[in-house]
Amino acid sequence: MLNYHHLRYFWIVAHEGNITRAAKKHSVAQSALSMQISALEAYLGQPLFKRIGRRLVLTEAGAVALAFADTIFAKGDELLGTFGRLEGSQLQVLRVGALATLSRNFQLEFLRRPLAAPEVEVIIRSGSLDELLRELETYTLDVVLSNIPPVRNTATRWVVHVIDEQPVSLVAQPNPERDHVSLEALLHDAALVVPSLQSTIRMGFDALVSRLGVQPRIVAEVDDMAMLRLVAREHRGLAVVPSIVVKDELDSGALVEVAKLPGLAETFFAVTLARSFPNPLLSLVLPRGLPPK
Repeated sequence: MLNYHHLRYFWIVAHEGNITRAAKKHSVAQSALSMQISALEAYLGQPLFKRIGRRLVLTEAGAVALAFADTIFAKGDELLGTFGRLEGSQLQVLRVGALATLSRNFQLEFLRRPLAAPEVEVIIRSGSLDELLRELETYTLDVVLSNIPPVRNTATRWVVHVIDEQPVSLVAQPNPERDHVSLEALLHDAALVVPSLQSTIRMGFDALVSRLGVQPRIVAEVDDMAMLRLVAREHRGLAVVPSIVVKDELDSGALVEVAKLPGLAETFFAVTLARSFPNPLLSLVLPRGLPPK
């Protein structure tokens, strides 16, 4: 088995770049450091340092070993921080999973506080909802962002927080000819870009046009919000999109809100796991009093 004592001495010397300095800083004999590193090199079967003049320089194998050592000892600090055993420290890494098709603007808004917090690292992973929930269950992620509520049953430990609702509108490039045109006429006459059939927005939109007795002319279906934003910017017709997705374009005037779609909103969820030791950084993104669903 790997001797972590040897690994820590290697880690110390690698970051100091000098055995004499490392020995003095950590009150360890130089000979002890050299012996521990030699033992680790013998065990791994690879030289970890090469000497250039008076300097110790990592070999390729040493650089790989250092990357693993950084991760290992950072995890150790996280473990101590989680149980309050690391003086003057707390868990400083927030691991976030985001549905691959989720609005980038929404993700940035959700993560604004931890991204601005000093000495906090935010790790963001994207993927399908099933993939992200599996990582949540194995504690690889602290929270999953989605616009689709996960299916829950008595076996799941998910806590689903409703964190935002954004209205859905018809947006388009500025065109005065559309001013004062009724919603029914807009939906009937214009070429429409809409979310895909799997989207909850699309389900609400299809129900709306059915109630209005309108047969819309759909020219594109997009399941990715980042792509929907790009298409809305380039398309000369209308796009069915939550306002937050095209916030920058609306603010700049590149796009305008032609009409609100009554009763349509996109709901955003933050999914966490019921844990005895939750990541304390979740308090930056899930304020007190936010009701779970």
